[in-house]
Amino acid sequence: MKIRKDDIVKVKSGKFTDRNKVGKVLKVFPDENKIIVEGVNIIKRHTKPSQKNPQGGIVEKEAPIHVSKVMYYSTKFNVTTRVGYKFLEDGSKVRYCKNPACQGEIIN
Repeated sequence: MKIRKDDIVKVKSGKFTDRNKVGKVLKVFPDENKIIVEGVNIIKRHTKPSQKNPQGGIVEKEAPIHVSKVMYYSTKFNVTTRVGYKFLEDGSKVRYCKNPACQGEIIN
C-alpha cells in the first residue's frame, strides 16, 4: 500500500458529505486495504455507561474507508497525485509524487 500513517490525503469518491475533504491518515490496515482519515466517515456509536465512559451516550468516531477512495495530497503544491517508488544514487528507496506539477517531490 502506498499510503502511510501521517500522510495527508484527499477523498476522491464516497459519501457526498466526505467528498473533497482533506485529512491526515490516523491508522492503516494493510491486510484489508483500508485507512482511517481524520474527520472523514464519521459514525455515531451508542454506548452504555462504563468505567471508561461513565456518562455513556452517543460517541462520534471515524470509521475506516477503502484506500482506493483517496489520493495523496501535496500541501506544498496543493494538488493530488499518485505515489511511486524510486531508488536514489545512494541506494535508498524513496516515495515520490508522479504528478508533473509536483516536479518529482520526494515524500518522507
